[in-house]
Amino acid sequence: MSLGRVVQVVGPVVDVEFDSGLPPIYHALTVDYEVEHQPVHLTLEVQQHLGDRWVRTISMSGTEGLKRGLEVADTGGPISMPVGEGVMGRVFDVTGNPVDERGPVKAEKFYPIHRQPPPLVDQSTSPQVLTTGIKVIDLICPFLKGGKVGAFGGAGVGKTVVIMELINNIAKLHGGVSVFAGVGERTREGNDLYHEMSQAGVINQQDLGASKIALVYGQMNEPPGARLRVALSGLAITEYFRDEKNQDVLLFIDNIFRFSQAGSEVSALLGRTASAVGYQPTLAAEMGVLQERITSTKKGSITSFQAVYVPADDLTDPAPATTFAHLDATIVLERAIAELGIYPAVDPLASTSRALAPEIVGQEHYDVARRVQKVLQRFKDLQDIIAILGMDELSPEDKQTVFRARKIQRFLSQPFSSAQVFTGREGRQVAVADTVRGFKEILDGAHDSVPEGNFYMKGGIEEVTQG
Repeated sequence: MSLGRVVQVVGPVVDVEFDSGLPPIYHALTVDYEVEHQPVHLTLEVQQHLGDRWVRTISMSGTEGLKRGLEVADTGGPISMPVGEGVMGRVFDVTGNPVDERGPVKAEKFYPIHRQPPPLVDQSTSPQVLTTGIKVIDLICPFLKGGKVGAFGGAGVGKTVVIMELINNIAKLHGGVSVFAGVGERTREGNDLYHEMSQAGVINQQDLGASKIALVYGQMNEPPGARLRVALSGLAITEYFRDEKNQDVLLFIDNIFRFSQAGSEVSALLGRTASAVGYQPTLAAEMGVLQERITSTKKGSITSFQAVYVPADDLTDPAPATTFAHLDATIVLERAIAELGIYPAVDPLASTSRALAPEIVGQEHYDVARRVQKVLQRFKDLQDIIAILGMDELSPEDKQTVFRARKIQRFLSQPFSSAQVFTGREGRQVAVADTVRGFKEILDGAHDSVPEGNFYMKGGIEEVTQG
């Protein structure tokens, strides 16, 4: 283990001089010192070799109290995360330290956060649909195992509840686990998510081993180094379950834009010349390194669900545009749908998926999904006429379309297990075949005599006919 000493501190950028044996790029270095009689254990990550035996590093936490001359130790490898069953129900920071005040972690082993993606020969190339049990997602924008899903939505339209329900359903339907990486989240959001998951039973406070999720946070108030690496820290935990437990794992990244933003800050701190719109010149490479590790192998899969913030609603901004290149499906949560009381507030006209193709989901599923979209689009086109002239001016065909569209719209709602504590309704998971059959019956007019109120917040079509 080579030792060095701090020679310069400029905010989160720390330069270290080594007498011999320069640590390679991305190695983790540690410094121990005291601030006001409180011990501090600081982790640094090597970013550049400057010459004269100096390395330039980025700090993973605040550098208050750090002084020149302090001894720095090379850990001999990248930042490592504890992995295994012991991480379930726990909350970690970017360097793998538990921050939930529940004592040390019983780790089976440690995985470095910088790892190679699985070789192409080990990857699974046959597309497989991952059933979620949520009707609107399974019908309109099905997930692929090992795929990447982007969720777009403003504040308060239900992103967190959809995330919690997915975690709950994947655990129930596939016996899988989930990992949540909070990248540049507000502290309040992280706190709310933890408590809501505890209430919904996703985190089991009595028996942490029975929990179905591990959480890793690098929040808004932390230095850019932590926000840049926290997604990789979460990914390292996820890869263990895929590669060694052969499971289908869900990785949630909230918010992927802040990953790009942190990279931009780090790039500026390291003195790189900015590229388009002030972003780092390495934006595409950094995004690719993260996204290429999220994939299916012949043993298991990592499916990721990424919340995407769109700066100033400009989809051509380099950060969301680079993210789009990697996504297999996009889910758009629409405020207008949430205002109707229809949850999940997924917009079936704006949401898309590469998996919605006859050769992947089957011809019947594809036809029903497209017919549902066609009816809802016609309903949307008729809104102005209905608002000005009323329903009476519509042709008989359009009237029938409107009645069926309203039933479809309500049938796209669904009670969630994770929202049961708020709504008092028992959650429902619906099999894909039942979802397709239900919408096909509505489209074919089999339920024209059923009042539209019966379709609201129901599971399968059987519940609707029972009233």
